[in-house]
Amino acid sequence: MSRPLSDQERRKQISIRGIVGAENVAELKRGFNRHLHFTLVKDRNVATPRDYYFALAHTVRDHLVGRWIRTQQYYYERDPKRIYYLSLEFYMGRTLQNTMINLGLQNACDEAVYQLGLDIEELEEIEEDAGLGNGGLGRLAVRHLQPEDPQRVAGTVGAPGRAWGPGQPELVGGGQPTAGLVLGVP
Repeated sequence: MSRPLSDQERRKQISIRGIVGAENVAELKRGFNRHLHFTLVKDRNVATPRDYYFALAHTVRDHLVGRWIRTQQYYYERDPKRIYYLSLEFYMGRTLQNTMINLGLQNACDEAVYQLGLDIEELEEIEEDAGLGNGGLGRLAVRHLQPEDPQRVAGTVGAPGRAWGPGQPELVGGGQPTAGLVLGVP
């Protein structure tokens, strides 16, 4: 008869290791087509360039989410101190290409999109600029939260506009929502 599992043993059973494996072209093409068909519910006959952008963005997000969950699992196990910084002037800019570079997926995504008959530069241009202020104060504050911090405190930096979701945001003072806030961004 087996003994009951401890909390630590149960958490290890829920590991996501292996879900997002090696970043190769065939895997990225499968992810792209899966998101085009099952997330966006489109096929190549009716998909628009924006649909292709969203399929690529969701595919890249799959790889980002795997790393994010592993980080959260690590934080849960180690229980480090954390810093949260929320800025009204955090200039995000476009994120798809930056995320592909940071995850080491740029070349594989470029090849996968090329093999699918699409132009990655055209897809990257579809992404709207988040345009959340001029970024001066946000960038200045983020410098103090970089990983070079000798205390190695876990930090999260963000802008409130990104948490609004797919609804119509209400901006105080009559401001206009950016396309990313209205259309959503994976």
